[in-house]
Amino acid sequence: MDLKFNNSRKYISISIPSKTDTMSPHIKSVDDIRVLGINLSQFQKPVQFFICVTGVFVFYLIYGYLQELIFSVEGFKPFGWYLTLVQFGFYSVFGLVELQLTQDKRRRIPAKTYMIIAVLTVGTMGLSNTSLGYLNYPTQVIFKCCKLIPVMIGGVFIQGKRYNAADVSAALCMSAGLIWFTLADSTVAPNFNVTGVLLISLALCADAVIGNVQEKAMKLHNGSNSEMVLYSYSIGFVYILVGLAITSGLTPAISFCSKVRVEIELLD
Repeated sequence: MDLKFNNSRKYISISIPSKTDTMSPHIKSVDDIRVLGINLSQFQKPVQFFICVTGVFVFYLIYGYLQELIFSVEGFKPFGWYLTLVQFGFYSVFGLVELQLTQDKRRRIPAKTYMIIAVLTVGTMGLSNTSLGYLNYPTQVIFKCCKLIPVMIGGVFIQGKRYNAADVSAALCMSAGLIWFTLADSTVAPNFNVTGVLLISLALCADAVIGNVQEKAMKLHNGSNSEMVLYSYSIGFVYILVGLAITSGLTPAISFCSKVRVEIELLD
């Protein structure tokens, strides 16, 4: 719509672009919330929040259980980077499938940004998985439950966020509560191996940066979650694959996993 006023002294032009020009199709409706392909828009906000929070806890607990189970296999501890490679491969496939189901399939965030995010993603997941080769699972949980604290610090420096005393207190209480909840029934004492502590600390540093960089990039370029998952993990997959190929760590890992799979099938 254009409104013009002409006289000898002034000329005013006001242009109002249509919504389709200013908003990406995957963010047209703020109320359109989908989880695992299920539209939650029919529920009230508190119900949507409860479903999302419950899903995060359930899937995180399952993820932690399976991760500990994998590393409990005798001889697997040196292959943390191979596990990360497999994870990145599946995440890339899931991101591709989800992106194909959306209306907007364009890449909106610059490739250079994705290359940086992929490095951080490789760092946080790869170092975290590798640390389990030196730490037992309860020790890793202690550090991972404190993830929110470095993320908040990263938010201050990267995005210029400001947190009040209530926010800081809530973060500290939640971190302490998660540690207590996860380790309450643990019969294994934490093992603070120096190498493992260094690896998990570096992973948390990458965590402090990656979440804020992702949030800033998605807000700036109107990127979608599925786009972020696809490109960050697929590029990270290439990084890890090249790294394992150079260090000759790919073949031993594949051989070991194939052997363990065969032994498990024979036992069944």
